[in-house]
Amino acid sequence: MEEVVVLIIGAGPAGLATAACLTLQHVAYAIIERESCTASLWHHRTYDHLKLHLAKEFYELPHMAYPSGTPTYVPRENSYTDRFGIQPRYDTSVESATYDQGKKHWDVLAQDTDTDVVARLTARFLIVATGENSAASIPLVPGLAGFEGEAIHSSAYKSGNGYTGKSVLVVGSGNSGIEIAYDLATHGTHTSIVVRSQVHIMTKELIRFGMTMVQNLGLSVTIVDSLLVMAAKLIFWDLSKHGIMRPKMGPLLLKSQTGKSAVIDVGTAKLITRGVIDVLEAILKINANNVEFHCGRQIPFDAIVFATGYKSTVNTWLKNGESMFRNDGFPKKKFPNHWRGENGLYCAGFARRGLVSTAMDAKNIVDDIIATMDQVSC
Repeated sequence: MEEVVVLIIGAGPAGLATAACLTLQHVAYAIIERESCTASLWHHRTYDHLKLHLAKEFYELPHMAYPSGTPTYVPRENSYTDRFGIQPRYDTSVESATYDQGKKHWDVLAQDTDTDVVARLTARFLIVATGENSAASIPLVPGLAGFEGEAIHSSAYKSGNGYTGKSVLVVGSGNSGIEIAYDLATHGTHTSIVVRSQVHIMTKELIRFGMTMVQNLGLSVTIVDSLLVMAAKLIFWDLSKHGIMRPKMGPLLLKSQTGKSAVIDVGTAKLITRGVIDVLEAILKINANNVEFHCGRQIPFDAIVFATGYKSTVNTWLKNGESMFRNDGFPKKKFPNHWRGENGLYCAGFARRGLVSTAMDAKNIVDDIIATMDQVSC
């Protein structure tokens, strides 16, 4: 058994941000990560050509500004762990975390996935930083198990190489789906994409402009959203004739209220308007290699890429998290009060508002831990 003051579960951006804040306050902690590296979603579960769409001023972790000369849209590499001496225990998967009311601490069982050895850790404070994107999510499509082609989640997709000349269906019209569809089409693939919901198509420059106007100049979100939608109409014209409908709520307000991001165009919109990429309705069922859609069309495909997002897995191992988490593994309380639970339980990176709110979570959690420790010592 190992005793620690603070245990952080997850070494993605939220876990690293919290660890850095704890380091600067000289609070002892341990951080465990089930994968073999930090930010595994970014390094291991993304396609080859992925780049950040948020400008660097909106993508900074706490206490480490990007140096001058850093590109506006930051590449994957990050020296955050070196800067703050963060040393996660990799390949360590949490089996259970239970609060002991008598001893007033958290009991955590964690397995070393290389050796299968299970260790027991106790912690006064437990920080869940596994994030919104813990496990790939694929919808239950009738007939999918019998699909004769290749069916993968977007986390397993790397490049359009190998799909040239094939017919591929991308399911999902978020940023991953839009970018994968573009990558496939530019590799000579016969590409179709399922667009099931309304979506804002924007450029990364428009989003940067909008966020700057709201956060730095204090303009109303409603006014800025109106400007963004007007500009998008001029750039992309009317995409509704191609099966893409724009939400009534503006892109920034939609993100703040629902967590749903605008889609940043990388050239996909032009390929859709030119008919290179076909937009389809929701899938009804799959028969062998034929996919039937709600519109009645049946089309054969060689492969399907499900860009259908991720889900939280917190509730599979956290046994006393009822004060904080809903059944879907997301906080019960809304932003900005979502980060604190009971009995020293916290969560970071679950607000669906990007790194800005993740940094806020980290700072709030560490401030609260220090205040709690000060109260006890008095």
